[in-house]
Amino acid sequence: MVNKRTKKVGITGKYGTRYGSTLRKVIRKIEVSQHATYKCVFCGKESVKRTCVGIWDCKRCKKVMAGGAYTLNTPAAVTARSTIARLRKMKDEAP
Repeated sequence: MVNKRTKKVGITGKYGTRYGSTLRKVIRKIEVSQHATYKCVFCGKESVKRTCVGIWDCKRCKKVMAGGAYTLNTPAAVTARSTIARLRKMKDEAP
């Protein structure tokens, strides 16, 4: 059995005791989200990884997407997308 090297700090164990616990917790959330794989909107597979800041690449269908710096979809982008969808729906329903 392989022992876990860090019990609480996870990916931010590389910083040791530096920078303070609160900052390390914030960085942990960011780093976990940026290294995670996301679901591709084109092929539906969990294969989208971050290439560099804001560039997301699907390993399966080879599509390249623009997104947020740390997550594929930012909260602002989700809000804008839902607003556009609502306005399109209102336009189609109008006589």
